[in-house]
Amino acid sequence: MRIATWNVNSLRARLELLCAWLQQEQPEVVCLQETKVADEAFPVAPLAALGYQAVYSGQKTYNGVAILSRLPLAEVSTVLPADPAAAEKRFLAATVGGLRLINVYVPNGQAVGSPKFHTKLAWLAQLHRFLATTYSPQQPLVLCGDFNVAPEPRDVYDAAKVDGEILFHPEERAAFARLLAWGLHDTLRLHHQEGGLYSWWDYRNAAFRRNWGFRIDHILVTAPLAARCTGVTLARALRAQPNPSDHIPVVATFRD
Repeated sequence: MRIATWNVNSLRARLELLCAWLQQEQPEVVCLQETKVADEAFPVAPLAALGYQAVYSGQKTYNGVAILSRLPLAEVSTVLPADPAAAEKRFLAATVGGLRLINVYVPNGQAVGSPKFHTKLAWLAQLHRFLATTYSPQQPLVLCGDFNVAPEPRDVYDAAKVDGEILFHPEERAAFARLLAWGLHDTLRLHHQEGGLYSWWDYRNAAFRRNWGFRIDHILVTAPLAARCTGVTLARALRAQPNPSDHIPVVATFRD
């Protein structure tokens, strides 16, 4: 099974690119973030034509999450209990292929010290509480999505330059570390230890050409799935396509 996560930064704007990628790569499950489309306008038909069932929780213009699957989806939930950003569509969970899958779009935080920054930290704390009170690290569980956190210095293009800024603030990184400490493994780091592996580049300042990137999109798994993870890839070539998202897909492969 291949599970992908991709912040598409507007599903309508990226639908052609997404469908072409799905047709070429055919991952079994894809978690999308920042779909920016209300549920009644979700493009079910073109995705179904490619063999994907879709569940989604969206809103117009902002946020939005979806799960696409070639396998049956069950036990769908769109609610993070006690969500500090309850009006925003950022959470979607489903059971697929015998595992629990949670797709998240963590708040960006806007600016360090701002109300939105504190909402981001509260959201991550509530996500941790939800995991700790609902699941066990011994069950097969995937938590993936756009976390808007680069965990380590090797996950940013210049750690000294961006230290203490949004996406790489010590409090954000500590909140991410607490998720791992609960019993999650960063799938990419199971297979790749080098730096320079990024999933997001700002549209501004020729960031992609300069490789001023951040690794903020993650696929985290409990121990039973960590033992079955055979590889993780980053679809960097998509960032160079016409009309790209500022994020690229991260894809983890699991053996049966």
